[in-house]
Amino acid sequence: MSLTTSIKNALPPVHPEGYKFIAVFAVITLLIGWLWSPLFYLGVALTIWCALFFRDPKRVTPISDELVISPADGQVSHVGKIVPPKELNMGDEPLLRISVFMNVFNCHVNRAPMKGAIDRIVYKKGSFLNAELDKASDENERNSLVIDTEQGEIAVVQIAGLVARRIVCWAEQKEDIDQGERFGLIRFGSRLDVYLPETAHASVAVGQTAIAGETILARFDDDVTIPLIRAS
Repeated sequence: MSLTTSIKNALPPVHPEGYKFIAVFAVITLLIGWLWSPLFYLGVALTIWCALFFRDPKRVTPISDELVISPADGQVSHVGKIVPPKELNMGDEPLLRISVFMNVFNCHVNRAPMKGAIDRIVYKKGSFLNAELDKASDENERNSLVIDTEQGEIAVVQIAGLVARRIVCWAEQKEDIDQGERFGLIRFGSRLDVYLPETAHASVAVGQTAIAGETILARFDDDVTIPLIRAS
């Protein structure tokens, strides 16, 4: 195996959404380096950070209708029952909500927590509060996917944060989506909420690190065994 191939295999792939941003960082780096050479090294560091931000590594997803998989990399910031936002149209009763907060160093590609048909996609304008705050679920700009699964309706909500100002979602309403399938991303630092039926039982705790497409957030059957997996 050549050195070039070894380096290529060691580096995570970059999502196409990030190409233009990396190019902008690189051009600015060259310009400021030409004006004052010490700034060149700062620009190189920021360009590398930008490339890492848009990294899109392969993940190995447990596939089961009994499992809820994390839609995001980051830290579990909330586990508990709460009434979902009204725009989801999921009723007025509290549902299990599991939140994953992504900082600016996490991978920001979002993945579907369960397999199903996307019944509706709801975008709502709002504020850009710190996404770690609980009220961000109701007040911040967000994009929600309500998915019809074998266990009933679930929702996964992309929430913009203090730094994040752009939510990207390439999934479409009424299409089918696979567990662990990529459906969007958020720039730069944000949070995802997952709302689940009352039959779901959380498998994570606040403060735990979650990996998109791999970490099991919740189960619908405590006795379920880890099933076949899909790498994507």
